[in-house]
Amino acid sequence: MNPALGKLQPYPFERLHALLAGHTPPPRPLIDLSIGEPQHPAPAAVLEALADSLALLSCYPATRGERALREAIAGWLTRRARLAATPLDPERHVLPVNGTREALFAIAHCVIDARRQRPTVVMPNPFYQIYEGAALLAQAEPHFLQCPATQGHLPDLNSIPGSVWERCQLLYLCTPGNPSGAVMSRGQLWQAIQLAGRYGFVVISDECYGELYRPGAAAPPTLLEVAAEHGHTGFEHCLSFHSLSKRSNLPGLRSGFVAGDPALIEAFARYRTYHGCAMPPHHQRASTVAWSDETHVEANRSAYARKYAAVLPRLGEVLAVEEPPAGFYLWPEVPGEDTALALRLYREAGVRSLPGSYLARTVNGQNPGAGRLRLALVAGLEACVEAAERIRDCLAHAAAR
Repeated sequence: MNPALGKLQPYPFERLHALLAGHTPPPRPLIDLSIGEPQHPAPAAVLEALADSLALLSCYPATRGERALREAIAGWLTRRARLAATPLDPERHVLPVNGTREALFAIAHCVIDARRQRPTVVMPNPFYQIYEGAALLAQAEPHFLQCPATQGHLPDLNSIPGSVWERCQLLYLCTPGNPSGAVMSRGQLWQAIQLAGRYGFVVISDECYGELYRPGAAAPPTLLEVAAEHGHTGFEHCLSFHSLSKRSNLPGLRSGFVAGDPALIEAFARYRTYHGCAMPPHHQRASTVAWSDETHVEANRSAYARKYAAVLPRLGEVLAVEEPPAGFYLWPEVPGEDTALALRLYREAGVRSLPGSYLARTVNGQNPGAGRLRLALVAGLEACVEAAERIRDCLAHAAAR
């Protein structure tokens, strides 16, 4: 067995399952806010394209995907990142992948050179645990960038000493962030690109929540957009990851893409040819339709905005909670231990939430997720409102004891 498997920590949902095991929620429907699985309806046109292309199952898919899909992706990101002056080339700049989770994990195995002394992967903390697992199984050392509330839940790249950057081969960023929804500024993204050029590492920008910003607000900047703004139109060292899971309510389609540095795209395509993970052809046809339409995305944003508007006043009565600039999570401070509160909400209110400490690692005695819960507003409006009222009533009752 690969000895690195022993370094993997239990996934947050495994820990939650263990925390709740043996406990019984009250006799009413359980409301699950623990997992970021969108429950809004999938776009009808995408489902139609999926059904209409089932005959393609008789064909092997190409690793690089159909030309039409790559054109749809390149066109969408060219518009989204305002790259009209230097549009993305569907042959050189983009590669379809089976969701960002698979690709975020696989990219580390493609770019990490384990022969170098103490290969290091820098990542935010709290973080999407795939980053850590990818680093460990690529025989690299994770280095955590603390993202506390005092920094707006954003990483401070200046806090990393040069000795770490010299060992760094891969920097994971997540903007908008999971779990906070915090958005990195253009200046912060450009700093990451400059550091990558100076020290020779790859910047991975996980932007899968990037389309769930608030209606009427400016779209969060993307890594490639910032690179182009500074004349870095070759996108050297830069890879941007996007997904249809959150943008288009299609988590089961397992469809996304990676875009950026042509040399890295070429290497990743070669790796994936052997990895054997080409997107199924009917998924490609459905994805082409999804990337070509913005109407359903705008409706999605509005649906989340309505939920925030309804939920925040109720939770605000008992919790320190703010609306994030993007995403569909709430990241409130909670009284007492986050694990104890998650258990109480399950047992007394029938609400399943995720302790913030499960999403982070303790560094220098500090776990930046401790004392918080992640609440995913993915259920319907009525269910989210009911969950907020249950949480409010549970906490108010506890305070009155």
